[in-house]
Amino acid sequence: MRPYASLVAVILVLQLVATMASLYLPSLNADIIDRGIVQTDLPYIWRIGGLMLAVSAVQAVAQIGATWGAARTAMGIGRDVRASLVEHVLGFSSRELGEFGAPSLITRSTNDVQQVQQVTFMALVMLVAAPITGIGGVVMAMRQDVGLSPLIAVGVAVLLLGMGLIIARMVPLFRANQLQLDAVNRVMREQITGIRVIRAFTREREERERFARTNAELTGIGLRLGDLMALMFPFVMLVMNLSSVGVIWFGASRVESGAMEVGALTAYISYLIQILMSIMMATMVATMIPRATVSAERIEAVLGTSTTLVAPRDPAPPDRVGRGVVSLRDVAFSYPGAEAPVLCDIDLTARPGTTTAVVGATGSGKTTLMRLIPRLADVSDGAVELDGTDVRELAPEALWSMVGLVPQRPYLFSGTVATNLRFGRPDATDDELWEALRVAQADDFVRATELGLDHPVSQGGGNVSGGQRQRLCIARALVARPAVYLFDDSFSALDVATDARLRQALRPHTREATVIVVAQRVSTIAEADQIVVLDQGRVVGVGTHDELLESCETYAEIARSQQHGEVAA
Repeated sequence: MRPYASLVAVILVLQLVATMASLYLPSLNADIIDRGIVQTDLPYIWRIGGLMLAVSAVQAVAQIGATWGAARTAMGIGRDVRASLVEHVLGFSSRELGEFGAPSLITRSTNDVQQVQQVTFMALVMLVAAPITGIGGVVMAMRQDVGLSPLIAVGVAVLLLGMGLIIARMVPLFRANQLQLDAVNRVMREQITGIRVIRAFTREREERERFARTNAELTGIGLRLGDLMALMFPFVMLVMNLSSVGVIWFGASRVESGAMEVGALTAYISYLIQILMSIMMATMVATMIPRATVSAERIEAVLGTSTTLVAPRDPAPPDRVGRGVVSLRDVAFSYPGAEAPVLCDIDLTARPGTTTAVVGATGSGKTTLMRLIPRLADVSDGAVELDGTDVRELAPEALWSMVGLVPQRPYLFSGTVATNLRFGRPDATDDELWEALRVAQADDFVRATELGLDHPVSQGGGNVSGGQRQRLCIARALVARPAVYLFDDSFSALDVATDARLRQALRPHTREATVIVVAQRVSTIAEADQIVVLDQGRVVGVGTHDELLESCETYAEIARSQQHGEVAA
């Protein structure tokens, strides 16, 4: 975060100047009243009037400067905190992302940061000036008359006590409000993302009721906070008005007895109002502090969470990798809190120029195994090596630049077809993009669009079909030209004919790379150089298609079930 100490120091000086100017004006007014100057004394009127105008101008300029500096500081802090959050979250593993959840992380980087940003601005504008005004007002009021000082003490004490009790009740409500805001975001995100499922199962009424309950809870918390805020300002005004009445009541007696001048009483009332107004300003900021404190704690919880994917302090030289040999040595992996490991004793080697296929029943650990290679998660035991170097010893950027991953759930970013394809290699030419699209069997529907490579893509690729989205993600990996290709069930949305054409086009394009494929269809992996069969997280067979049909009952059963399905169809 950028340093703002010098700017805050300037703001403090400007607030001090503005406050002292505002405190000086009532004494000038009192002097005029007490002297009883008549209109014929024009030199005095011009001198004091000019002085008052000059003091007012200084106050205005200083206040404008302080407000400008406060706005710049608050906006800068908000920008830096958001940038820090995004940078920190991008380094999270799936474990930390699952711990917080996407809706909560979005709320923390938007609403929570906004709360901190807003209270920073208000604090620099009001909270800084409040103690200066309050202390300065007390000093100036005492200079006018000491006998009325108990009224100030009583008024300030009552105001502080009442405000403390109200704010103490606000803190837990603000914390509950932010948590409930997370819940509303989570429900809304689920309903928008899963709208097709909701409609397919005719769950619209139930989902509306679920959102209504969550929304009602948030509204209830907001109403309770509103009740406390509605009580706060009438209470402040009551104390202020009663204090003013007390000053006039007792001050009139002192004026009548000659112990106090009328101008001094007028100035005393002005100072009393300034003192109580400073407390009210501080109160306004104080109502925001509890919520900002909760937001700051939530932001700190994210920034204070260390990712399990720690970059090595002394990474291995990049020239130690480059060929693309992937090796898994006695690999085991367990999710936090799981009773049993997902993967156990995995030994596997995939070499350049070969295709390694991974097959197994649902839940056998295929996708988890694929996530370990680019170090999206760290092994619980054993090691994943790239060209003989443990991936934990490589700089993340060096590792990721060598691996092209097509995930099980293809995802496209908002932009165009070209910007998505250039995601891994921004300097790729249009010809290279078309070649990657041709190999991925995606050039036909891209050419059919009016804009071609400039065809817009919505967030998540929602404006293209599942098969088109899958092929665009394959093309994106091809454009990057990695040493290792990881296809995690990336052909599931393709028909058999397109699948066959794509695999045939891939062979010459990836002939020097290491290709690891997770697939459900045996026809997709039948020609792989080696097939690894997983069952309940363990390797139960390794070999070619023909070898496994003879030696691995699990693989043979998968093949038979698919043959029966094709015959039935």
